[in-house]
Parts: sequence; C-alpha cells; structure tokens
Amino acid sequence: MTNHGVLQAKRLGAHIAGCQSVIGAIRHIFASNLQRAYLTADAVAEACRSSNGVSASLVTLRVIQVEELREKDFGLSEGKKFGARLDNDGSETAESMRSRIHLFLDQRLSPIIDQSAAENATIVVVAHGIILNHLLKVLLLRYPSKSPASQLIAGRPGSEYLAPWSNTGVLQARLDLSDNSASLGLPNPRSVHLTVESTNNVDHLQGLKKTRGGIGSASHDSRQRTMESFFTYASRKRKFEDEKE
Repeated sequence: MTNHGVLQAKRLGAHIAGCQSVIGAIRHIFASNLQRAYLTADAVAEACRSSNGVSASLVTLRVIQVEELREKDFGLSEGKKFGARLDNDGSETAESMRSRIHLFLDQRLSPIIDQSAAENATIVVVAHGIILNHLLKVLLLRYPSKSPASQLIAGRPGSEYLAPWSNTGVLQARLDLSDNSASLGLPNPRSVHLTVESTNNVDHLQGLKKTRGGIGSASHDSRQRTMESFFTYASRKRKFEDEKE
C-alpha cells in the first residue's frame, strides 16, 4: 500500500465506525489475506475499537483473514502491466472463483447471517473488485432481493461485473429476515432477502488528494509523520505555552 492508500483506509475506518448508530454494531470483519485488503480491514477494526459508544464486548473485534476472498489469480500474467496479459496464461476461471465464494459463505457467512440480521448487526467484508462481484452475484442468488436489484447496481454496459469498486469504495446491503410460516410448501419458516442500498460509495474520500510524484505515491512507512501531525503538534504546543502564561 502507498501512503495515499493508508490514508484512504483510515478514512474508510472512521466512516464505518461513525455509521454504527445507523447500520448497527460491527460484529464481524472478514478480509482477503492479501496485504492491501487485510491492512484496510485492520484500519476499520481499529476505528471501531476506539470509537466512542462501542461496548466493551466489541473491544476484541478482530479481522479474520480468509484465503477464499483473494483476488482472481491471473496465472502467468501476474505482475504484468494492465492490458499486457498473455494468451492462455492459466488465469483462474469464473467457476473457480464462484466455488471459493460458495465455500466462504458456507463456512463463514451463512452460519452468522440469521443472528446478525436479527440483532441488526453489521458484517464487513474487505476484498477486491473481481472477487467481490462474484460474492455479490452469489449473495443475490442465495438471498434474492424483494425489489429489482438493478435499480442500484449499475455496472458498465455489457460488462460481466455487476458493480464497480473504487479503492475503499463501499457497497452497502441489508439482509432482512422474513417469516414464511403463513406460506405453504416452504421448508424453511424463515428466509433472508438481500437489498442493495448503495454501491461504490466514496463519500469518505472527499477532500483527500493524492500527492503526485511525492510522498502520497510512495510505499507506506509507519515511521513517517503526516503533514497534519506537524500542525497538530504546533497547535498543542502553542496552547500549552498560552496556558503557562
């Protein structure tokens, strides 16, 4: 991750932590085990742990790294410049990615969905654009929406992807439990429906500008101080001196 990417992740964390009064408490965070994803997820977890009003039971909130959420494997084209892919490079197939998503749902997500929906709790998944599109497709198949999902999901015309994902872009979806006891012929008395509420939301990045050819484009160094820290320090020092006078 670059320094700019780290700032984006921190903005995302603060945004999600601040939304808990509306979307519900963050109970679970799952992330791809690729560094750029789990570091972003860590920023969300840290913001939630330190946010005001979070109960003591959530202090242990941690990121669960999941191999099945890794981005598509491009085979021999891994590391090549975008648009310079090789023919027959052994890239991972859509079927393989869907199999990974089904495994993630069966082992991780499905067992906690009923309880999370009933408690109005939130599950955060941090991954990558292509695999997230497969996750969205499978979720819509398993938990069909009561209203046309196309009203909010707007991918590029003719594209195989349902929705775009910018860096730290957020897709927000709601899972609702419905009682089917009055319906005949349904084996499950309760069913879950998914409603997509927003896609690729990047409101948290407003005003954040990338430094071209400088610090923002460089790899992140945790020892490096941001420009804001210099101003903050000066402000505190000035306040301390004023108090002494």
